Amino acid sequence: MNRPDSPRAAAPAAPPQALFDPATFTPEQSVMLQLKRALVGLSQATTRDLALEDSTLPQWLPLYKVSRGDANTVVDLARQCYIDVSTMTRLLDRLEKKALLRRERSTTDRRVVHIVLTPAGQALAERLPAVLCGVYNRALAGFSAGEWAQLQTLLSRLVANAESLGAPGRADA
Repeated sequence: MNRPDSPRAAAPAAPPQALFDPATFTPEQSVMLQLKRALVGLSQATTRDLALEDSTLPQWLPLYKVSRGDANTVVDLARQCYIDVSTMTRLLDRLEKKALLRRERSTTDRRVVHIVLTPAGQALAERLPAVLCGVYNRALAGFSAGEWAQLQTLLSRLVANAESLGAPGRADA
């Protein structure tokens, strides 16, 4: 067992090296810009492959979440899709007008409204995994399995770090 006064005690960790310098920073280096460009490209390809010219990623994602049983209320969907409740309500209004879902009041708690897919909404949601896999496979063309595993690990670390930055109580947030 190492004691603080022991010569074998671990040295304090060095502060992390800054990867960005304001003096040399350019917009092209922006992590947010690069992630946004990837998201837009993937979203456009998915929308095209689903033949949903009048729909977007935020519109088909809730359908998928409901079909999987991940969420079935406006609040749950908003949380799962990382948007506010009022935006989710407007989005669901549009999907309801397209006859892809309907709202049903809970029989046990009248304050709760459940989101239920119509047959057309269910059919669309069932197509999503195949379409997403096709889009992702094309986007990751040239990546080895090891590179993809490494990218997943790196993205998971980035997400965890980014989410901790916005967490309440962070001194450096």
